[in-house]
Amino acid sequence: MNRKQELVKDIKIVFMGTPLFSVPVLTRLYQNYNVLAVVTQPDKPVNRGRKVGISPIKQFALDNNILILQPDKIKNQYQEIIDLSPDMIITCAYGQIIPKELLDYPKYGCINVHASLLPNLRGGAPIQRAIMNGYKKTGITIMYMDVKMDNGDILAKQEIEISPLDNYTKLHDKLSKLGSELLIDTIPKIINGSINPIKQDETKVTYGFNITKEDEKINFSNSKEQIYNQVRGLDGFSGTYFILDDKRIKLYECEITDNKYDNLIDGEITNIYKNGVGVKVCDGEIILKVIQPEGKNKMQATAFVNGKKDLVGKVLK
Repeated sequence: MNRKQELVKDIKIVFMGTPLFSVPVLTRLYQNYNVLAVVTQPDKPVNRGRKVGISPIKQFALDNNILILQPDKIKNQYQEIIDLSPDMIITCAYGQIIPKELLDYPKYGCINVHASLLPNLRGGAPIQRAIMNGYKKTGITIMYMDVKMDNGDILAKQEIEISPLDNYTKLHDKLSKLGSELLIDTIPKIINGSINPIKQDETKVTYGFNITKEDEKINFSNSKEQIYNQVRGLDGFSGTYFILDDKRIKLYECEITDNKYDNLIDGEITNIYKNGVGVKVCDGEIILKVIQPEGKNKMQATAFVNGKKDLVGKVLK
């Protein structure tokens, strides 16, 4: 390793992140650079038992004896980070807006790893929205941060195709790995000044807003492709749902058929197949394959309908 490489490895980095998506990024960073501390969201109760849960990033830091900071509100509690004198701050799905005082501090800036091809899909749910919107490709953007959400100058981009079989989990894992690799490739170029940052085209901005309860609700008057994309976009995240006999049933996997049922109403159960339950939608039929009835575990739809011959003709809401 020459002196220039040594100087690059010796830069002091503070990493800010929270969910599982951030772990491969931090892992590669920790293997290659001097990570002074991680900043992650405060611990919070999880599940019905109200046990306190810690973020995946905090768990990584505990396992590797890295200093952990967990400010309730980073906009007012950033002095501890400045006191560490970081040369660079790197964020990846941290979950809070970073104040200007902190953005302006590091010598090499605040760098963000974002799971879309900016300026497309700014916001907190770019992976889910890319699938739900029926996109054929997405990717990772490495960017400078500024005070506006995902608005900073672009340092690097890399795209990947979205397979028709990708769900949230599969695409999440692909992008997390890609983000870790692209970041490690980009950092030395930031330090040696060989990158020319590119301003985002504001005329091409779209948003990947956080998922709401309304996004999880299936409308069987939508097209089969819209419903298929909605289901796989939230499979591995929150899941989608419909109502049968006044009970909520989550739907995690479905498939599209070529069948037409113009004489039925949208949401009507058409048939019980060997691989699932057929449902009429506005332009044809989908088959419900993996579901979770209220108060029960996830199961194959065929197991749920076993012995329920009266389901055909019922309407899902």
